[in-house]
Amino acid sequence: MAVAKMKLLNIIGHLDSLDAVLIACGKTGVSQPDDALSFFSDTHGFTVPQEDNPYTDPLSRLESAISRVGSEPVAINAEISASMDKEALSRYVEHFSKRVTELTRQRGLLSVRSESINKDCEQFEHFLGMDIDLDAILSCKTIKVRFGRLPRDSFEKLKMYNANPYVLFFPGVSDASYYWGVYFAPLDFAPEVDRIFSSLYFERLRIPAAVGKPDDIVARLREEKKQVEQELASLDKQIQDIWLEERDDCLRVYSQLKQLNYYYSARRYAARYNDKFILTGWIPSRDEKKVRVALDGVDGIEYTIERAGDDAHHTPPVKLHNTGMFKPFEFFVDMYGLPRYTEVDPTAFVAITYTLLFGIMFGDLGQGLVVALIGWLMWKLKKMPIGKILVPCGISSAIFGVVYGSVFGFEHALDPLYHALFGLEEKPIEVMNSSWAMKIILASVIIGLLLIVLAMLLNIYSSLRRRDYENGIFGPNGIVGLVFYSSLVFGFGLQLLLDVKIVTLPYVLVLIVLPLILMFLREPLGKLAARKPDWKPEKWGEFILQNFFEMFELMLSYLSNTMSFLRVGAFVLIHAGMMMAVFTLAELAGGVGYVAIVIFGNALVMCMEALLVAIQVLRLEFYEMFSRYYNGDGRPFKPLDASTGDKVFTEAK
Repeated sequence: MAVAKMKLLNIIGHLDSLDAVLIACGKTGVSQPDDALSFFSDTHGFTVPQEDNPYTDPLSRLESAISRVGSEPVAINAEISASMDKEALSRYVEHFSKRVTELTRQRGLLSVRSESINKDCEQFEHFLGMDIDLDAILSCKTIKVRFGRLPRDSFEKLKMYNANPYVLFFPGVSDASYYWGVYFAPLDFAPEVDRIFSSLYFERLRIPAAVGKPDDIVARLREEKKQVEQELASLDKQIQDIWLEERDDCLRVYSQLKQLNYYYSARRYAARYNDKFILTGWIPSRDEKKVRVALDGVDGIEYTIERAGDDAHHTPPVKLHNTGMFKPFEFFVDMYGLPRYTEVDPTAFVAITYTLLFGIMFGDLGQGLVVALIGWLMWKLKKMPIGKILVPCGISSAIFGVVYGSVFGFEHALDPLYHALFGLEEKPIEVMNSSWAMKIILASVIIGLLLIVLAMLLNIYSSLRRRDYENGIFGPNGIVGLVFYSSLVFGFGLQLLLDVKIVTLPYVLVLIVLPLILMFLREPLGKLAARKPDWKPEKWGEFILQNFFEMFELMLSYLSNTMSFLRVGAFVLIHAGMMMAVFTLAELAGGVGYVAIVIFGNALVMCMEALLVAIQVLRLEFYEMFSRYYNGDGRPFKPLDASTGDKVFTEAK
């Protein structure tokens, strides 16, 4: 339950072996390459392999060809090696791509023709039934011909122009809004006739050139469309036949090219010196044997595996290693940010505290079991990470529901259990009782105090482990801050609650004032502890002024962080109050309405409150605890692995 230990892998060999090394490392799935040049102070004579990736173009062409046949490029498990025949892969891509490209080109031309026929046919269908020869009319030089449509109300207004022998409209087909037809005008009167029809909202249609009557033209177009559709169907069948024939080989080649392209792109991590290469990376300590076995099979290389150092410029990547119920809570840690390599992995702490706080704030036996069931279904059916977190949280809610005596809001359903086990007449904790309400609020503050102290202890351990003395000893969350906070809380808490007067002048001076002074001077004191020569501030006046305001902000943060845990007790009371409101409404309804309101109320409260509690507990984790001991700026461990490069390799079905 910690950050996995890493080791530094150094490989040197002839440049011709670089591809084989990358493939071997990638197949292990546990090797993350790093920028090799960054490990050298003097990089004179070193370069980065800059060759163009020879697999990018054939891979792109193959993806395009697969898309042309109407399929999706899906990677499958396909073996590769550095010695495989790359030319054969390129020849296959060339062959398959040409076949598909030619057929799809022909299909594209036919599709364009089909669309053109559909458009022409649609135009001519408006003039069906008109006994006119379009070719003869359109070739006439003495008249103007205008095809188009006229609104129905405008068609009725044509009677107003009966006196004008040139305002004649010959209708064809019609619908509820328009008449489609044609009018003719001598050349000399065409402008006047066009103006009249324009005032009647005539919309002109440009029809394509054709020979014959509209009915004959439409018949020919429909016949031509039928032939084009048959040719399209034939081409579609040929394309599908090619895909069925080539599918397995095509996906195999695609998968191999994709892996080779991925590994070739990883050459950028290497450093080249003449005809040699140097590759540096990280591997988990527990997987060292696997990496050695893989690299021993590559000729012409030498490698070393050594313990990861503490060099700040080459911090190892972070891989969390948690098991059991702690594993799902890596989701929250990753959401905030991974720990540094030398930092404490907070996953276990988050798992325990989050589960407990969720249960305390949402304590109900029945609703908790339902939340656990829903979480289990979310994980099993949808593989949602939050589902695996809801399972322990729901169980925790059920356990605290037993403590509170609440089952789907029925506050006394467990009274027989208390009587049988403990001889009690009713449940020991009555949440809505005023005396218990104050105890719950006080208990929530105490829980907050304990969690803040635990967070400080984690910070002290983590900081001292990485030799950050300023933060670990003199910081507000270090040893000095812990002494100040615990002395303040413990001293005044005993005096206020138990009337035990231990806050004396020596107590205040030694355990409160002195820690404040040390925190005020934490920067120079931390540098002195680390034996840094530049421990003195450049300007003391500026240092004092800045730290004064920081100390004031620090005092407020101690108070606000502690009071923030009041929400724990508040949600205990809110849950009981909401369920009381549900049962009050149910009793007013009575009968069937009682059952319906109880069921609906439970569902509403469970959904709404579970969401709010989940968010509020996460806020407490991130803002009140993480901020004290956790940085979350570690870089994730991303091993070289083609199966997770762009798309996961799956078995072809």
